[in-house]
Amino acid sequence: MNLLIIRLIIFAVLFYAGLKLYGIYRQRKLEHDEKSKTLNRHEGGKMVRCRWCDVHVPEDEALRDQEQWFCSGAHRDRFLQEQQDKDGTL
Repeated sequence: MNLLIIRLIIFAVLFYAGLKLYGIYRQRKLEHDEKSKTLNRHEGGKMVRCRWCDVHVPEDEALRDQEQWFCSGAHRDRFLQEQQDKDGTL
């Protein structure tokens, strides 16, 4: 009788440990899948270069003005201001 109870307790502990390990595995797999989705978000997308700072950004996040690409509105404004200054001094 004592041997049966000991086996039952060992089985219960192993079953509980297995469930915990499966839960940890599942959680890590979900986190890995989410991470890979965010990393591959722009996979295959076209990259364009900012005219002001030469940084490459995805085309869908870049700003376009007069057939030129910019990474932000501030860089677009600086570039346009510089062009106006050059045209005004010439």
